[in-house]
Amino acid sequence: MKFKQLDETMRQFETSTDYNVLPGIYMVARIDGRCFTRLTKKTHQFEAPYDIRFRELMVGTVKHLMNCGFKVSYGYTQSDEISLLLDPSECLFQRKERKINSILAGEASAKFSLLLNDVGAFDCRLSLLPSKARVIDYFRWRSEDAVRNALNAHCYWLLRKAGVSANEAAAQLSGASVAVKNELLFAQGINFNHVPDWQKRGVGLYWQSVEKKAFNPINNRPVSAMRRHLKVDLSLPMKSGYSALLEGLVPDMS
Repeated sequence: MKFKQLDETMRQFETSTDYNVLPGIYMVARIDGRCFTRLTKKTHQFEAPYDIRFRELMVGTVKHLMNCGFKVSYGYTQSDEISLLLDPSECLFQRKERKINSILAGEASAKFSLLLNDVGAFDCRLSLLPSKARVIDYFRWRSEDAVRNALNAHCYWLLRKAGVSANEAAAQLSGASVAVKNELLFAQGINFNHVPDWQKRGVGLYWQSVEKKAFNPINNRPVSAMRRHLKVDLSLPMKSGYSALLEGLVPDMS
């Protein structure tokens, strides 16, 4: 069999399950860390429940993903996960799902590993959303998950640092209400409302236009120009306020 014929035959097996995301569909990529509990708590022993150093590793990874060739309208990270809203006009790789997933997972893994100076791996999957409202729902969902995770994490590690075993701490918190968890923290002098916003709500990254001032040496006059700047928002609003922010960040489908 000649190479051309062999190539055409074998590529059918390679591409038989390819799916190209249809136009008019929003794409949100969720990129999750693999075995990060072991990596962050055992191998590198980051501070529990939250460590600014780890936050900066995740933010640095999101910044890279928003500048690696895809048109990304909004990036969000909480815990060991990242969510990226791809611009509706994005047609890189003909919107082929397999390519988008593999490249974003690879880019995230490579950048995070370089920042950490150790191997950190991510997987990636796409949520295909039919409307702007569903995109807002998606990010509200991840924000609410961040609040839940933060409350559980602060309670769990409060118990662990008080000498309670891992199994006992998990059992004590299993089925406990939000009110009970808040009271547990408050009894030890921790007001959950005063926990840093980035821990409770995650971190958002989005593009803003900022004015840059310069000097024109030809006519000896000051000049200014608008430049695109990536804002890192460590104090995202909650609930309806977050929806309002997203309303302005999620592009309309043309």
